This record gives sequence, structure tokens and C-alpha cells, in this order.
Amino acid sequence: MIPFTIFLALIVIVCFLLILVIMVQNPKSGGLSSSFGGGGQLGGVQKTTDFLEKSTWVLGGALIVLILLSSLSTSSGNSGSKLVEDAASKPAPVPTTAPANTPASKPATDPAK
Repeated sequence: MIPFTIFLALIVIVCFLLILVIMVQNPKSGGLSSSFGGGGQLGGVQKTTDFLEKSTWVLGGALIVLILLSSLSTSSGNSGSKLVEDAASKPAPVPTTAPANTPASKPATDPAK
């Protein structure tokens, strides 16, 4: 259970970073690159957009890998599936006595008579 918790924390961090990187980008050069001079080619701005694009791909790939690893860590532990199997194998409790407040049942009458 501890490896899954570690993977879950890493997935949340990667998702947060991915959201930040995507929000900073603007495909029509109006995002972070426009604050450095307007054009996409001035003073290292092209490198900023390249970095943001590469970091998006790296974070997206890392997210997929972490999700797959967390799935493998939960399936190897079998703790969750064992709980489901235990619950499915136990029969539901059946009440042995009727509740005290139930009215007596009336005999069914045939409406055709």
C-alpha cells in the first residue's frame, strides 16, 4: 500500500506541473514568449517555447509511466482484490426473526368472486 501512496503523490505533483506548463503556453505567441519582446525569435524566446514544449511532452510521458507503475504496484499487492474476494465469499446476514411492528397479513381475495 505504501508504494501506491508514493505513486499517487508523484502523480499529483506531475499533474500540477503539467497544468502549470500548459497554462504558461500560448500557441499564438501571446503567452510567456510575448513578454520577452513580442516576436518568437528575439533574445532566447524561441528557447523558452522549445523548453515549454519539451517539458509538456516529458511531463505527459512521466504521467503515463507513473500511472502504469501504480497500476502494477496495486495488482502485485493483491490487497484490494483480496478484500473484494472476501466480501463476495461471505453470505449476507439473514434476519431470523420478523420485526415486531409488522401488521398481520390479510388473506388474498379473488376480485372475480
